[in-house]
Amino acid sequence: MNQKTKTMSKELFTLMREKEIATSNFLPTKKEIKNSAESLALSIIDSGDFNLESVYAQALRLKEAISIIEATIKNSLPLENFENYGLKAIYRSGGDSVNYSDDLVWSELKAKITHRESLLKVALKSDVDFYDEDGVKVDKVSTTPRKSSLAVTF
Repeated sequence: MNQKTKTMSKELFTLMREKEIATSNFLPTKKEIKNSAESLALSIIDSGDFNLESVYAQALRLKEAISIIEATIKNSLPLENFENYGLKAIYRSGGDSVNYSDDLVWSELKAKITHRESLLKVALKSDVDFYDEDGVKVDKVSTTPRKSSLAVTF
């Protein structure tokens, strides 16, 4: 980590500490945490004092670190209920999942659906009429736009 990145991380952490969660309770509620975090983010945006791309990058790095810490500790906890710092953790048995693929009829239907989906994709991209192996025209279906998103890797 270079010096500039360390400085940005320290600034973000310091800003987060300065804007500690305002609550009348020792233990803030989930709603208070959400509101406080949103208020901090909006104050960062509105201030104009920060490069938002840099702050976003540092927030993602902090989020990744916290996620790893949380998952590692969670996996080390005994499989039992507990209550701590206002959180209630209830252990639930995973139960069983039905193995539909064990059924021949289900497997055949699933294969037919997968095949039909591939035909519909080809028909949609085709500039001419498209027919299946039985000579039946495959009509074009509509599409639904997906929400655009920002993909981030590091």
